[in-house]
Amino acid sequence: MFNAYIICGTPRTGSTLLCDLLASTKRAGNPDSFYGRKFLAWWAGQWNLPSPETMSERDYNIEYLKTAIKVGKGGTDIFGLRLMRENLGELSDTLDQIYPGLPSDRARLEKAFGNILYLHLSREDKLAQAVSLIKAEQTGLWHVAPDGTEIERLAPPKDPEYDFERIRRKLAELESYDTAWNSWFAEQQIIPLRIGYETLSADPAATLTRICAALDIPAPKPEEVKPGVAKLSDAISLDWMRRFKTDLERCPALPS
Repeated sequence: MFNAYIICGTPRTGSTLLCDLLASTKRAGNPDSFYGRKFLAWWAGQWNLPSPETMSERDYNIEYLKTAIKVGKGGTDIFGLRLMRENLGELSDTLDQIYPGLPSDRARLEKAFGNILYLHLSREDKLAQAVSLIKAEQTGLWHVAPDGTEIERLAPPKDPEYDFERIRRKLAELESYDTAWNSWFAEQQIIPLRIGYETLSADPAATLTRICAALDIPAPKPEEVKPGVAKLSDAISLDWMRRFKTDLERCPALPS
């Protein structure tokens, strides 16, 4: 029986879609990026936590952890967390401060959250992933609803601009994150449930059913599954991918 799950992902792999799907079951917690370094202060403000200056660092981290677990359970028995690879080390350090002396990342995570189902969320088409990420960074638009309504915008609107070097760097970065996740799973002796973006986006209901089965909770009927997030890929995305492949063939030996 699992007490928790961690969505082990990288940017633009459908993690927002998956979090929404799991939360919509009303049985699988309310997963989010509670330990994303960019969001720590925002979450603390949302939860009205005391100022870090009013207590020791360890006591503050304990209060933050307790609240994150409560919110991440969303009134259910299962805690959900979305964790990007670049934030894993910081979370492990925080938990090491709270639970000193444990031998591994896995031991610290499971001391904090219980028996964990690890979900490795990845995207086979890394070029499409890199293009999607750069477009979001440039335009400020990260997520839209199926009807086109903006769900998450982090910057004022701006036209995207093709940038071969930026795409190449981002592609290498995303590939390194996936490699790092797989190395970590091996080191920690974890066999994750692997979720592919392509399968998730093509058949959200089937993916949700598979995860619910692993968590041993009832899955909603397929016709009841209503994805709240739509793809942002468009003609610009396809054009950038085509141009990148052409440019790469012309200069394959560019330095990293």
